[in-house]
Amino acid sequence: MAAVSEYTAELELVPELRSAASAPGALSSRADTLRDYITLTKPRIMSLLVLTAACAIIAAAGGDPSVVKLLALIVGGGLACGGASAVNHVVDRDIDQLMGERTAKRPVAAGRISPARALVFAVALTIASFAIMTAFDNLLSALLAMAGGAFYVFVYTLGLKRRTTSNIVIGGAAGAIPALSGWAAASGHLGPGAWFLFGIVLIWTPPHFWALAVLLQKNYADAKIPMLPVVKGPEATALQVLWYSVALVAITIVPGVIGTFGAVYLVCAALLGGAFLTMAWRLWRSVTRERAGLLFHFSLLYLALLFVAVAIDAAL
Repeated sequence: MAAVSEYTAELELVPELRSAASAPGALSSRADTLRDYITLTKPRIMSLLVLTAACAIIAAAGGDPSVVKLLALIVGGGLACGGASAVNHVVDRDIDQLMGERTAKRPVAAGRISPARALVFAVALTIASFAIMTAFDNLLSALLAMAGGAFYVFVYTLGLKRRTTSNIVIGGAAGAIPALSGWAAASGHLGPGAWFLFGIVLIWTPPHFWALAVLLQKNYADAKIPMLPVVKGPEATALQVLWYSVALVAITIVPGVIGTFGAVYLVCAALLGGAFLTMAWRLWRSVTRERAGLLFHFSLLYLALLFVAVAIDAAL
C-alpha cells in the first residue's frame, strides 16, 4: 500500500511539475533568453551581409547556382557573421553602457548574458560555419567567411574603432568580404566581378555609417569613440559623405560599362546612384537629423537593391 501510495503521489506530482515548467513565466524566461542570444548575432546586419553573399554566388554562377551551395552559404555565412557580432558584444560591453538606452539594454552590456557564455556561443557559431561551408561550398569560401569575422573583431573592433576617425573607412572591409566569400562559393576562385562587389561595399560603408554617426554624435561623444562627426563635426562629415557617394556611384557604374555586369544592372546602378547622390548632396547643403536619417535608411535599401540587381542581371 505504501508503494502504491508513493506511486500515486508521483503520478499526481508529474502534472504539477509539467505545469510549473510550462507556466507562462517559465516560457517567457526561455523566450527572453532565446531572444537575447539572437540579439548577439545582430540579425539586421547579418541579413544584409548574407544577402550580398547570396547575390554574389548567383552572379558568379551565371544566375544558376547549386541550391546546396547557396543554402550552405546562407546558413554558414550567417553563422560566421553572428559569431563575430557576438564577440563584438563582449568587447564593446563597456561603451554599450555609455551610448544610450538602446545599446545599454544589449544582453552582455546589461548583464543578462555573461561574457564567457557569449564567447562560447560565438565560438560554436564560428566552428559550425566553417564546417558547413567547407563541406558544402569550398575551403576558399569558408576561409573568406572566417577572414571577414576576424577582420571585424580584431582589426575594426579591437584595433581601429576607439583609436581613429578612419575606423570605418578601413573597417568597412569586414562587411565587404562576404561578397568575396559568396563569389568563391560558386567555383572556388575569385573573378573581376567579385572584386567590384567588394569595392562597392567598401566604398558604400563610410557614407552609410557616417550618416548614422551624425544621428548618434552625442552617443559616440559620451563613449569617447572618435567617429568623424565627433572629431571633425557634422558639416565636415557631410562633405566626406558627399565625396564618398560620388566615388560609390562611379565604382558601381564601371562594371556595367565595361561589361562585367549587364544592362539591367547598369540601369539599376544609375537610378539608385542618382537617388543616393541626391540625398548626400542635400545632407551636405543642410546637415539635419532628418536628412541624415533618410540617407542612412536609404543606404541600406540601396545596397540590397543593387546586389539584387546583380543577381537578376546574371539570371537574365
